[in-house]
Amino acid sequence: MRQTHTIKSAMSDKTFSEPFGPEPLYIPITDVFDLHSVPARDVAEALEQYLIEAHRLGYQGLRVIHGRGIGVQREIVRGILSRTPFVESYGDAPAEAGGWGATLITLRR
Repeated sequence: MRQTHTIKSAMSDKTFSEPFGPEPLYIPITDVFDLHSVPARDVAEALEQYLIEAHRLGYQGLRVIHGRGIGVQREIVRGILSRTPFVESYGDAPAEAGGWGATLITLRR
C-alpha cells in the first residue's frame, strides 16, 4: 500500500478564496500529482511545495499530470522544474502514462 503524506499547498498565512473558502488546500504526497485538482491561480505555488515535500520524503521519480490543453500548465510546470535545483531531469511521459499531458521528473538524492 502506498503511503501518503499531506502538506498545505500554500504558505501558512495564505488561504484559498472561493470555492474552497478560508481553509487551505491539502495535497496528498505520492509519486503522482494531478494538477486538475488545483485552482489555476495556485498551480505554481502548489507544485513548488509538492516538489519540496516529495524531495524531503525521498521520492526520486514523480509524474505531474497537467493535461494537454493548449500547453499553459505544461509551460508553468516546465518553468518551475527548470529552476528547481534538486530536479535532475524531466520530460514528457510515455503515451500510456499521459504523453505530453504529463511530465515525468527525476529528483536528485
